[in-house]
Amino acid sequence: MYMLPVMSAEAAVQKPLTIAEQGSFTVGGTYKQHPGTFSQENFIAEDGQRAYGDFAYVEYQKPVKAKRMPLVFQHGGAQSKRTWESGPDGREGFNTMFVRAGYSVYLVDQPRSGESNLSTEAVTPDTPWASNPMYGDKTLYVLSRVGHYDEAGNPVPNAQFPAGEKNYQAFQQSWTIGSGPLDNDLNADVLAKLADQQKDGAVLVTHSMGGTIGWRTAIRSDKVKGIIAYEPGGTPFIFPETEMPKITEARFKALSASAMGVPMEDFLKLTRIPIILYYGDYIKIGSENVGEDKWGTEYAMAQQFVAAINRHGGDATLVHLPEIGIKGNSHFLMQEKNNAEILKLALNWLKKKGLDK
Repeated sequence: MYMLPVMSAEAAVQKPLTIAEQGSFTVGGTYKQHPGTFSQENFIAEDGQRAYGDFAYVEYQKPVKAKRMPLVFQHGGAQSKRTWESGPDGREGFNTMFVRAGYSVYLVDQPRSGESNLSTEAVTPDTPWASNPMYGDKTLYVLSRVGHYDEAGNPVPNAQFPAGEKNYQAFQQSWTIGSGPLDNDLNADVLAKLADQQKDGAVLVTHSMGGTIGWRTAIRSDKVKGIIAYEPGGTPFIFPETEMPKITEARFKALSASAMGVPMEDFLKLTRIPIILYYGDYIKIGSENVGEDKWGTEYAMAQQFVAAINRHGGDATLVHLPEIGIKGNSHFLMQEKNNAEILKLALNWLKKKGLDK
């Protein structure tokens, strides 16, 4: 049974949004032509027809007197643009909170996900999450560090995640599966096309497995002027191919952070823009909680990534929220009870880097 999220008190008292323009469109995409000739006598056959797919769906909002540079939001694995919309308890999401701050916002459903769920490639056995519809329940709840389960199997959320069965179900209903194989080079190619359409460039805002898409997009497009990465990981960090990092292994080796090498010429493109990475709480290498352990390895990789960027003259910052006094956040910090505080950090960084004009 579908349950509506409870509207938070904060959202209920917000002033109405003033929008100058909003809409949606697609970016990129291709098709495969099937041989033969289309016939109305056999109109359901593939003969002579095309299979379309591999595009991104983009929904946007522009406030009145928008800042010059928009924010482009890239979701993570098994997710969609819903990551950036209202939280499980109805709390206002980053999609409108940044609009209130004066930024145009572009929410992306990457190819083969969400409302971009047409693929020119068939689902394969290794397509993430497609083979097991139950994978979005306890597994991803734990891996995302949202909480744990008590002895009776009931979910117990961490400090900043809204409690209650309605919020639990709303969160679990946010997962999606891919309609084709995961291809992060394809995802980056399409995201780069969207960045190239922005006259003055754009700032990328990424989450989780979307982190690698952000790094690859900045290599492909000089219209990427900065990157805000929320808990990047689950897909490879980028390093110079001659300076590959140490891999910190998780207790379950398959959950360990990973890296890929690129030519130095490409890596140096990441040193020409400001980059900031934010990580929440409950991160600990060797923890009995597989999510805490996994993200411990990702954080260790993020430290090496930031060091490599800065070693080559770049401007990368790594923020572990508990170290600055912000505690209790999970992997989905943009949806949690203190998301206004999380947003303020990003707004201050954008201002500091001159990306708020």
